[in-house]
Amino acid sequence: MGADIESGRALPLVFEAPRKGKPPKHWADLEPADRKEAVVAAGLPGYRAAQLSKHWFERLSHDPDEWTDLPADLRAAVAEQFFPLLLNTVSEKTTDNGDTIKTLWKLHDGALVESVLMQYPGRTTMCVSSQAGCGMACPFCATGQGGLQRNMSTAEIVAQVADGMRRMRADGAGRVGNVVFMGMGEPLANYKAVVGAVRSMITPNPDGLGMSARGITVSTVGLVPAMHKLAEEQLPVTLALSLHAPDDELRDELVPINNRWKVDEAVDAAWEYARKTRRRVSIEYILIKDMNDQAFRADLLADVLLRRGDWGWVHVNLIPLNPTPGSKWDASRPEVQREFVRRLEARGVPVTVRDTRGQEIDGACGQLAATGTQG
Repeated sequence: MGADIESGRALPLVFEAPRKGKPPKHWADLEPADRKEAVVAAGLPGYRAAQLSKHWFERLSHDPDEWTDLPADLRAAVAEQFFPLLLNTVSEKTTDNGDTIKTLWKLHDGALVESVLMQYPGRTTMCVSSQAGCGMACPFCATGQGGLQRNMSTAEIVAQVADGMRRMRADGAGRVGNVVFMGMGEPLANYKAVVGAVRSMITPNPDGLGMSARGITVSTVGLVPAMHKLAEEQLPVTLALSLHAPDDELRDELVPINNRWKVDEAVDAAWEYARKTRRRVSIEYILIKDMNDQAFRADLLADVLLRRGDWGWVHVNLIPLNPTPGSKWDASRPEVQREFVRRLEARGVPVTVRDTRGQEIDGACGQLAATGTQG
């Protein structure tokens, strides 16, 4: 059978055809140990698995014509079988002299998702989506306003990073060293695929993208059981808790999941993650004008965090709101932002203000998908 396949006959179907809402299965969805079995089941010699992994993960090649160690009449069939196209470019917008590129992708079922490639001096970061839409319904978030369509697959997530790496290599600009799960979706609501994607990213070449786990940040609005589960995965990634308010009364409004798991429960889970992994947790806090940016809330935030200890377990990342069209929410005034920072620093809480990018290219997560913009 293998000889027949190698001579150019069509591969038998190994992966199931995609059902409505379910993406086609891809090489990156398979565990490294299962890939050899998959190629053998398709009638190929087992050694082809290592070749295919090297092309896609290490060489970042998605063009089968470049896979010259495979017979020419076999390449298209192999690509169709194991490497279906997952992301179709709808539009791209650039800013910061080309250092920030936001891409709107269409998935196989028409769902729209976004990723952002951001180049800074000495580092490159990718912000990736983990769901098409989001079910968390945070009212200030463009993605949350559109609701959840579906979870993304492991390979759909990894493909965003591979695309960024491919761009960087083509430009001779180095490689993507950091990935943040802060695009569309709540990552821990798509737990299995996100953890699978992280493992695929940190698995060494040629079986994965060969990234450092310490360069990966997984965010959550506070799905407490999943936070505890992630702490047991032995993945030294950074956990980012999107808190946005230090008190339950306000957070119930800004982050509706707070009606299920309160501020103290979410922060306790974050503290436990830091304790078990010895990785400092990031507290994400979007500053919204006259809503959560009052000086007394900076003091409340310090109280909440320092109550768990002052051993450097946490860092606050303040994020100026990137307003969305038609929204009642707006960014804090500069002087209010400065006072918020001063209050935290006075209490010894490490704090930075995120360098926001992309307002002129619909930079807030979900804006491109909401408009379906064609560029």
